[in-house]
Amino acid sequence: MENKKRENKPKKKRKQGRKNKSDVMLTFGGHLEVLRRMLFRIIFVVLIISSAVFVLKDKTFELLLAPSEWNFITYRYIERFMHLLGYDFAFNEFHVNLIATELSSQFMTHITTALYLGLLGASPYILVELFRFITPALYETEKKYSVRVAIIVYLLFVVGVLMSYYILFPISFRFLGTYSVSSVIESNITLKSYISTFTTLTLVMGLVFQLPVIAFLLGRLGVVSSEMLKKYRKYAFIIIMIVAAIITPPDVMTLILVTIPLYLLYEISIIVIKRIEKKKKKCSN
Repeated sequence: MENKKRENKPKKKRKQGRKNKSDVMLTFGGHLEVLRRMLFRIIFVVLIISSAVFVLKDKTFELLLAPSEWNFITYRYIERFMHLLGYDFAFNEFHVNLIATELSSQFMTHITTALYLGLLGASPYILVELFRFITPALYETEKKYSVRVAIIVYLLFVVGVLMSYYILFPISFRFLGTYSVSSVIESNITLKSYISTFTTLTLVMGLVFQLPVIAFLLGRLGVVSSEMLKKYRKYAFIIIMIVAAIITPPDVMTLILVTIPLYLLYEISIIVIKRIEKKKKKCSN
């Protein structure tokens, strides 16, 4: 009986060892299968949100077309602020006609807008899925950093989108939509042009607001230092103005409104890298 018990023990250990190896180790095909499932889940969520946006057509385009109105919330808050300062200030009414010049343009714009908003709405879930995919390859300290970075990336993206929606796009539309070289010429903006400018500007601003995150990663890798960023402040300001001129409509007001937050993000990047350098010094000591 004792011999039988001794013979059974090694067998249990072997089975456990095999089980652990199969759980931990994944082949290249296994990784592709995990990636495929993740992509299907992301596509499914994006399509669900896009379908909801497509069905709620009236509410969706009410929000999207709101910045084109003369009494948009941004203008009202500016007027209230000026009244608090003691100035009798009010924006002039303006009306810009939005038209559709092609037979299928409204329907196709509806579909592309729904997909864009579906992707935007699913972005938190996409970040979670990407984090779950790369987590097994990370150490515990790297996992903590990746969670923080993912949250900050999403928050900065949302701030960039909101800034575009409430400040940059309405002011740009007001200036460019009402600008006229002659009273004979009447401005009629196509719906396709409106939505294209709107989505491009919001997406670009969301990406541009990732500057502190990029600075954090470069600082961690030791590619840039706070002293380097301070030294090249003047050149950075010129580059920021050039980038702002490229990504914004051609008017001075929008250029200024984009340049100011971008330069503030540059200064925030210097502070972020300084903190990283201090932590490195403490660790080395």
